[in-house]
Amino acid sequence: MAVYTIGFTKKSAAEFFGALKRAGVKRLLDVRLSNSSQLAAFTKKDDLAYFLQEILGANYKHEPLLAPTREVLDRYKKQRGSWHDYEVAFLQLMKQRGIESRLDRSLFDGPTVLLCSEATAERCHRRLVLEYLRDHWGDLEIVHL
Repeated sequence: MAVYTIGFTKKSAAEFFGALKRAGVKRLLDVRLSNSSQLAAFTKKDDLAYFLQEILGANYKHEPLLAPTREVLDRYKKQRGSWHDYEVAFLQLMKQRGIESRLDRSLFDGPTVLLCSEATAERCHRRLVLEYLRDHWGDLEIVHL
């Protein structure tokens, strides 16, 4: 099954929703730790749920099980830790949470996208989540929008 990822940073609303529309997305899983910040612009939780429904007929779900902890995120962002250390800590967190058995796989039925803020997936936990799940479930095709 194909699962998409997208970040909103450095994208206009037209670019963001256009990419989702072209992919045929019907569900957005928000994997951000914080989804209500003023910095989130058009992707603030309530606004995003409305826009997804109105523009795409898609639904919104915040999934904190797939978000980093404040501590892990702050070590990387605020204390300027290395990407390698963040990746190791985040993957350990996913393992401790047992996301592969706790997540309902039906969340990925139909075109689904994981949302975070990073402009690209290279250094973003959304990529790590899907690679982790692919390693455990074995049937995910990851497409970064």
